[in-house]
Amino acid sequence: MKPELIAPAGNMECARAAVANGADAVYFGMPRFNARMRADNFTQDQLSELVQFLHEHKVRAFCTFNVLIFPSELADAEKQLLLLDEAGVDVVIVQDLGLARLARELGTRMAVHASTQMTITSPEGVQFAERLGVKRVVLARETSLRELAKFRDTTVSLETFVHGALCVAYSGQCLTSEALGQRSANRGECAQACRLPYELMVDGVLKDLGDRRYLLSPQDLAAVKEIPELIRAGVTGFKIEGRLKTPEYVAATTQVYRKAIDAALAETPLPALEEDHYKLEMAFSRGLYSGWMHGVNHQELVHARFGKKRGAFAGKVKGVGRDWVEIESEIPIQLGDGVVFDTGGDTDKEQGGRVYEIKERRFYFKHGHIDFMRIKAGDRVWKTSDPQLEKSLRKSFEGDIPVPRESVHLSVTGKVDEPLVVEARLFELTVRISSAMPLQVARNRPLTTESLREQLGRLGETPWELGSLENRLEGNVILPVSELNRIRREVVAQLESKIPKTSEKHSPPQPVLDRMLESIQTKQNSPSPNTPRLVALCRSMEQIEAVVESGVTTVYVDFEDIRRYHDAVKQVRSHEGVEIFLATPRIQKAGEQGFFKLIEGAQPDGVLIRNLGGLHYFGESGLKRIGDFSLNVANPLTAELLMAEGLDRLTISYDLNAQQVIDLLRAASPEWFEITIHQHMPMFHMEHCVFAAFLSNGTDHTNCGRPCDHHRMQLRDRVGMEHPVKADVGCRNTVFHGRAQSGADFVDAFRETGAGVFRLEFLEEDRERTKEIVEAYRSVLGGESATAAETLRRLNVVKQLGVTSGTLTVLG
Repeated sequence: MKPELIAPAGNMECARAAVANGADAVYFGMPRFNARMRADNFTQDQLSELVQFLHEHKVRAFCTFNVLIFPSELADAEKQLLLLDEAGVDVVIVQDLGLARLARELGTRMAVHASTQMTITSPEGVQFAERLGVKRVVLARETSLRELAKFRDTTVSLETFVHGALCVAYSGQCLTSEALGQRSANRGECAQACRLPYELMVDGVLKDLGDRRYLLSPQDLAAVKEIPELIRAGVTGFKIEGRLKTPEYVAATTQVYRKAIDAALAETPLPALEEDHYKLEMAFSRGLYSGWMHGVNHQELVHARFGKKRGAFAGKVKGVGRDWVEIESEIPIQLGDGVVFDTGGDTDKEQGGRVYEIKERRFYFKHGHIDFMRIKAGDRVWKTSDPQLEKSLRKSFEGDIPVPRESVHLSVTGKVDEPLVVEARLFELTVRISSAMPLQVARNRPLTTESLREQLGRLGETPWELGSLENRLEGNVILPVSELNRIRREVVAQLESKIPKTSEKHSPPQPVLDRMLESIQTKQNSPSPNTPRLVALCRSMEQIEAVVESGVTTVYVDFEDIRRYHDAVKQVRSHEGVEIFLATPRIQKAGEQGFFKLIEGAQPDGVLIRNLGGLHYFGESGLKRIGDFSLNVANPLTAELLMAEGLDRLTISYDLNAQQVIDLLRAASPEWFEITIHQHMPMFHMEHCVFAAFLSNGTDHTNCGRPCDHHRMQLRDRVGMEHPVKADVGCRNTVFHGRAQSGADFVDAFRETGAGVFRLEFLEEDRERTKEIVEAYRSVLGGESATAAETLRRLNVVKQLGVTSGTLTVLG
């Protein structure tokens, strides 16, 4: 399959910019159900116009549907799928497993692509998506070129991001906006907490990092140089991030990557042109970097000095006057250009403005726009705006955009006293037309390649143009112009007759959701309050002993060093009647099956499955299997799909609030689920290692010295809350909310709906505090709400459950 360049469009102007500058496909969102709710997006009335425009210009239409779908929204989601199909959309990009299943059952013409929010990081995850009917997988941004080589044995095509903003957390696994502000990234409401400043606490002491304050803000991805390697690795989709960006950004990035892909396909070298790099920097840049393409480099991915757009580095301040700044500039700075002065302080208060006069190396700015007292020699200067470049980019998509024509390729053969034969090829079609008279010897003006192109290439009102022409005539021959014209007209007529007609009206698919939901309901027992039980997730041996002594009979264990799982199993086995489940890492990448083998070798009673790779690996293990929150179960379609994989239970997604949890319990069988009612919310889960980046000079686990083994770390946010940072077996970090949250107030309502299994998760609690928490929730389950409320207040626990309300209100 020919590689496809996919550009973003937050509005019609961006779509025009993408088309005019060489995109093969454009991806966009509707007002609901997309992961960029702050984009303008396209209304139902605009959809037909957009799709028609794209198809006229031979560009495919991709609609993002990349959020989790709540139970009450399934009917509207089905209507939107049908609307997109009717409008002629080519591809729908989905995160929710249940939505992918619904699209398959509907039998729409649209292909289903798995979005990066589906968190597919391994070949096993791709295989699961393939069984779901997915035609293409957008791999996690954290996938390296070396790892890509392990994805070859699949019929599903692969897509990767090649440019734009990098989320520091794995897409689909970031709960930060929800935990801090009740806005879900899995619902398109990311608050960009990764771009905020943080302070680093190490072993309880504030660490001085100088001007490095944006500890979780990666540079932007720019993989222009990696395009040839990506093509060789089998990638067929090259995606540019940016549905919140300007049309000029879309134009600039599409231009640069069109050139890079075309050069790679032609196997011609693409020099690292400074003008292209400059164009990308000025379009939008927090610094450009190859991301995870070459593996992790914790010293380079996050420079931590700013978290917002910078542009191109212009130089350093040499001197400052009353209304001017002298700059040792490394790139041209012209009248009207915008600059910002990087003083190493809070970027929300930085100084900048437009140049309105230049004298020698002094750049003058209007009074009142800049506090020159705050600028000093040595400060970095960034060029943030180039009006001349912006004007050039706008020119590329303003006015009429030519409709591209398909190429007809001709081969001409013949010799004296035989007919001239024209073979025409268009896509997979081939026609052969012979002249009605033989070729004659040319006395003075024989047919040449140029004259053949002149006569046969007059394709006028047709949607085609002449591509290649192979002249295989023998000798100097001639044919009347009128006969050449007749041959041309006959070629057009024959091709037109062979092209499949598309005028037949499409028979729209019929709704299937009600039937699917009714089928799920038939599997459901009558919900009734039952004897509730607690399960506990522990992260230390001390916690395991505490929960077992408190009477908990199901223990989940989540250790950073999974080699200690053998010890955990041995410890639990010493207590009669207690079962132990071992947690998989949250992410499993290509080549990391060894982690699963260690878990299996520890011989637990079961496994807590956290990713699609683990779902695949442990399918034939004979162990009990619980699906964790990271599988993002938000509706009954997803729940039934995963239960059909043989899971014993599912943990309900942390994106649901209390009312949405109840909706799910009512829509499916309550026995399928367990609900986490106490935890420190796992906010960021990321490939970026804060320990290695700021407590070592190491680039990765091979040379960082493993500071995570020796230090406790927290990130202190702007309101003073300290959030613990933990590393896992794959050296991936999780930032946990500094304060536990509780769903105690909602337990009675959940039990009335039939729920019976409730989870407590522990983080850094010692033995006594662990026991206190278990006893508090025993009181909750026993109906002693007043006692429980007092205990939870004393334990400094936030009483809430669910972090995003959508259109609903949290109970209580």
